[in-house]
Amino acid sequence: MSEPQTLLLGFIAGATILLGLPLGRLRAPRPGLRQFLNALAIGVLLFLFWDVLASAFEPVDTALGNLHDGTAGIGPVFGYGALFLLGIGAGLLSLVYYERWLAGRRQPQRFGPGAMAPGELTAARTGVAHWSAARRLSLLIAVGIGLHNLGEGLAIGASAAAGAISLATVLVIGFALHNATEGFGIVAPLAAEGSRPSWGFLLLMGLIAGGPTLVGTAVGRQFTSTAMSVIFLTLAAGSILYVVIQLLGVAHKNGRKELLYWGVLIGLAAGFLTDMVVTAGGA
Repeated sequence: MSEPQTLLLGFIAGATILLGLPLGRLRAPRPGLRQFLNALAIGVLLFLFWDVLASAFEPVDTALGNLHDGTAGIGPVFGYGALFLLGIGAGLLSLVYYERWLAGRRQPQRFGPGAMAPGELTAARTGVAHWSAARRLSLLIAVGIGLHNLGEGLAIGASAAAGAISLATVLVIGFALHNATEGFGIVAPLAAEGSRPSWGFLLLMGLIAGGPTLVGTAVGRQFTSTAMSVIFLTLAAGSILYVVIQLLGVAHKNGRKELLYWGVLIGLAAGFLTDMVVTAGGA
């Protein structure tokens, strides 16, 4: 498969994330619908967390098997295990401290007494630090999904480079279905808040979350690195875990807890059903 054809596959897999983003422009959804959409996003992200961790742990599991068989030493176990734990910690805690930093920047600036200074009109409106909580959460979800999709792109590129055309095609179909549901997960906090984002904001989130699929495809076609794959996947897992905790906090503030459990269940089911497409192709 030529490089342009491989990149086209990566583009298709990443671009489908745009399909779920228009849901963020729902006009004033009812409280029950907002809660259900938030819970649905939690379900999708919980599946992604499991999926990413399972993929990231495979090299550790393989190294443990080789150690048990006596075909390799303990070095790979410690190496991949350290990357696994450090990646999750970095992905999770970096967002914790980033959010703390943003909270500090959201403190109102102090201006002198007297007439209103021109800066007072814009100080509270500019920069990511002054976005609404829902917009910042959508950005964090997009970043986490982008790291996850970078790993998916690596798999597509590596399969194409190895001549496994049918496998690469099945991967694209499965990842495309995944990304369609992930796009909804990005905008769920906005729908839950009743905030209606601009098309420009949605395209930006789609680029952050879906663009890395194309980048990963280009890199994966040239070379593969198990260590690099573990790093990106665990960073994604840590960031997704942070977002899930945040969304659960939002969900528990609302009534009708049954909507939370139904939404999580349906979101999980959507994740596993789309994953079956990849598994059915032998990936």
